[in-house]
Order: sequence, then C-alpha cells, then structure tokens
Amino acid sequence: MDGGGSGAAPNAGRTPEEVFRDYRARRAGMIKALTTDVDKFFKLCDPEKENLCLYGYPNETWEVTLPAEEVPPEIPEPALGINFARDGMNEKDWLALVAVHSDSWLLSVAFYFGARFGFDKEARRRLFSMINNMPTIFEVVTGSAKKQTKEKTPNSSSKSNKPSSKVQSRAESRSKAKVPKDEEESGDDDRDEEAEEHDNTLCGTCGTNDGKDQFWICCDNCEKWYHGKCVKITPARAEHIKQYKCPDCTNKRARA
Repeated sequence: MDGGGSGAAPNAGRTPEEVFRDYRARRAGMIKALTTDVDKFFKLCDPEKENLCLYGYPNETWEVTLPAEEVPPEIPEPALGINFARDGMNEKDWLALVAVHSDSWLLSVAFYFGARFGFDKEARRRLFSMINNMPTIFEVVTGSAKKQTKEKTPNSSSKSNKPSSKVQSRAESRSKAKVPKDEEESGDDDRDEEAEEHDNTLCGTCGTNDGKDQFWICCDNCEKWYHGKCVKITPARAEHIKQYKCPDCTNKRARA
C-alpha cells in the first residue's frame, strides 16, 4: 500500500462477513502499532512533522503517514495530527487517545462499506454484532479487555467457561451449566444474556459463528473459540488434550 493512501480494500466483499474480515485485519494492524510495535510507532509520530495519521490495512499491517490527498477520500480518513500531542501527554494516555480514535475510524470504514454495498437493516445488525463481539482497540491497549473477562468469572478458573467435555457443542455446554439453587429463579435473564453471548461467539479462525451445534474447542490460553474443523481438531482427539492452545498462541510461544 502506497504511503498516504486510504488503505481501501478494492476487493472488500459485499457481505457483512467479508466486511468484518476487512475490519478485523485493519484492527489487527493498528493493535500491533500500539502494542508490539509501540516503540517504532512512537518514533514515527514526530511532533515536528506535519499532520500524521495511523492507518490499518487489510493485510494486517499499519502505517503512520500523511492523509490522502484526494478529496473526497476513497474511504473515511483516520484522526489527523496524532503526532502533535505525543510529547504533551503521558505516553499511556496518548496511546489510549490514539486507540479511541482508531476504534472510531474502524467503525466508520466498516459502515462506509456497508452503505456502499447497500446493506439492509439485518445485514448492518450482523456486521455490528460481529464487531461488538471483539474487544475495542482501546480495551486491548489499556488492558481493560482482560479485566472485563476476569470480572465475568470472579469465582472460577478459565476452564469454568468451557464445556466439561471438549466434545460437547456450545449449545450442550450451556444446557448443562450449573446454577446455584438460590439463583435459579432470578438467573433466567442472566442465562438468556449468556446464551446470546454464546450465539454471537465467532470462530477465531474463520470469523463466523456458523455451525453452533457443531464441535467447537476453546483455547486455554487466549480463551477464543474455534470450529474443530478450522483448527483440525476432532472430538476424539480433543478428549486426549489436557490443555489446548490454538495455532496463534502456539506460534507466539515458538517465536518467543
């Protein structure tokens, strides 16, 4: 992608799932800039330079560069001049501010594609549901995403969120979940919300929630759910796995 370009995805699909994949890839690139590549990002945001923007691209890369020259731009533009506040703020606060603006830009790009491709009400709902199921860049950068996960299960280990047997479908695991006796009557709404949250769970590999009654497996490290077929794990094989690590977590450990 040429510097100063919009980072538009000329092959962005015309379905909510394909637009979501574009969103997810751009998000991944921007998270890299603000976390693993933060030292490089900090240096590039020189306050002495002109108005700079942080772009996330569909190939999961990022770039700090000048805004697009064409008017109107090919897609919505990210926040302008993120470099000017770098030295005038606490670094963590500055990164959090850039993260908030990045979240706003990603939403605007996703729904720009939605309007451009003529998404109806149901398609827009599906797109937002998939986006809303992921932590925001701000939550990832500030660490609040991990805090929220812990708050949801304060009295249980990470495995308590998973089926007692990894060969169970998510629907089966919900039906067999234990509920304290003193909360059975008042817990109906909570169970409905939990069921809805599970229904919106996306596979960490393909990014869809198809096949809700198929075999899914949860990573014990990052707690993301995966279709068994997407990570080539069968129910029989899962029975012999004490602690499952998804391909992403396995690769991260290998690189480290």
